[in-house]
Amino acid sequence: MTLNIVIIGRPNVGKSTLFNRMAGKKLSIVDDTPGITRDWRSAEADFMGLKFRITDTAGLEEHFDDSIAARMRKSTENALKQADFVLFMIDARAGLTSLDRHFAEWIRKQNIPCALIANKCESSRGDGGMYEAFELGLGSPVAISAEHGIGFTDLYDVLAPLVKKYEEDAAAAEDEDEDGDDGFAAYEEGSGTGFGDEEAEEEDTEKPVKLAIVGRPNAGKSTLLNTLLGEDRAMTGAEPGITRDAVSVDWEYEGRKFRLVDTAGIRKKAKIIDKIEKISVTDSFRAIRLAQVVVMLVEPDSLLERQDLAIAAHVIEEGRALVIAINKWDAAEKKDDVLEHAAYKLETALPQVKDVPVVTISALRGTGLKKLMRTVEEAYRVWNARVPTGALNRWLSMMESKHPPPMVQRRPNRLRYMTQVKARPPTFALWLSRPKDLPDSYQRYLVNGLRESFSMPGTPIRLILRTSKNPYVN
Repeated sequence: MTLNIVIIGRPNVGKSTLFNRMAGKKLSIVDDTPGITRDWRSAEADFMGLKFRITDTAGLEEHFDDSIAARMRKSTENALKQADFVLFMIDARAGLTSLDRHFAEWIRKQNIPCALIANKCESSRGDGGMYEAFELGLGSPVAISAEHGIGFTDLYDVLAPLVKKYEEDAAAAEDEDEDGDDGFAAYEEGSGTGFGDEEAEEEDTEKPVKLAIVGRPNAGKSTLLNTLLGEDRAMTGAEPGITRDAVSVDWEYEGRKFRLVDTAGIRKKAKIIDKIEKISVTDSFRAIRLAQVVVMLVEPDSLLERQDLAIAAHVIEEGRALVIAINKWDAAEKKDDVLEHAAYKLETALPQVKDVPVVTISALRGTGLKKLMRTVEEAYRVWNARVPTGALNRWLSMMESKHPPPMVQRRPNRLRYMTQVKARPPTFALWLSRPKDLPDSYQRYLVNGLRESFSMPGTPIRLILRTSKNPYVN
C-alpha cells in the first residue's frame, strides 16, 4: 500500500496538468476548456524520489441535481473517500472565487489532511491570488506552476514528511503482521496444508489481464465497468460522450487479476470535429494498443454497423484478442434474428478472423457477465497459445499434400519449414521457395487451417513468409 494523494479544486485550475507532471506521463487530457476531466483517475507517482499514488479528479461545482456537473462532484467525493492526503488547488492568476471559498470550507469539515496549492504562479500576476489564499484557513499556500514545473521543491518539502511517515507506519504494521503470523504459519506447516506459501507464490507471479472496453458512444461501456466493480466508479448517463479519459481500474474476478480500462466512445472520423473528442478517441485507440483482450460493446438495434466493424478491424490489426458483447439484450426483440445477423456480418465483413466470440449481456441489470468473463479468459488463453514445432510441420506437410501452392514458372513453390516465433498474438514464420509468389488466398488457407486444427478460434494469427539464403547466389 502507498500513500494516496488526491488533487481537488474547481474546474480549470490545473489539476490534470499537475497530475501528469507527478505521474510522469500525459495520462489525463489537458485543455483550457473547463470541465474536461469527469472521472477520477489514479496513477503511481515518482515525484523527485517520493513514491506515492496520485489521483486526478473532476472540477468541483456547486450542483446537486442530476446534471453532469453534479455527477462530476459526486465522482470527486467518491475519490476523496480513498484519500490519505488532499492537495486543494486554486488558480492564483484568477484570484479567489466564491467556489474556492465554498469548497475550502467543505474540505475543512472532511477531516482529511490537506495542503493548499496556488497554481499558475509563474509570474507576478499570481501574487495577488496567492496572498488572498491565506483567507481560506488551509495554511500557507504553496506557490507553483504545474505547466512550467516551478515551485516543485516547495511542494516536495510538504509531501516528503508525509510519504516517509506513511512508509514507516506501513513497515511497522507489516512487521507486526509477520510477528503475529509466525504461530499460524508454523501451524499450517505442521498440518501439511502449505496454504500460506502457495498463495504467496501465486500472488508474486500472477500478472493482471489487461482488458479494454470499447465501442461507439452510449453503448454502455461505463455501465459495464461499474457493474463489474460493484460500485459507481465511472460517470454514466443517457447523454452520449460522457467519458473522456480512459479510466484504468485494478480488479479481481474469481482469483484472477484484471486491469479494466473504460474508454471514450469512438464515432466515425468524419463526425469528430470537437478537439476534446479527438483527444479522447486517440486515448481510446491507445488503450486498445496497450490491451491484451478487448471487449467491444454493440447494441442489438444497430448491430455491427460500419463503425463497429471499423473498430473491430482496428483491434484485429493491433493483434488483440476480441470479444463482442451485445449489450441491452433484455430490451432486444427477435433475439434469434439478431444472432443470425451478427454471425452473417462477422463472416462477411471480418473474414480475416473466424469465429469471433459473441456474448449477450445486460450491463445495467448484470445479466450474462459470468459468461462474458469466461469468454474473456478463454480468449486470453487462445491469444497466448503455442504450437509445438514438430506438430506444426507435420500439419504443414498434410496441408501441402491436400492442396499444394500454385506453381511459379512451372516449378513447385515448396513449403519447407514452419515454426511459431511468438505468441500474443500467435505468430508463425513459414520458410518456402518463393515467398513473394505465394497468393493471399493460399495464406488464408493456411491461417484458417491453423485456426481449425490447433483450436485457435477468434484470435488474430500472423503469418510471416521467409526464404532461405542461397549460398551460391553470387
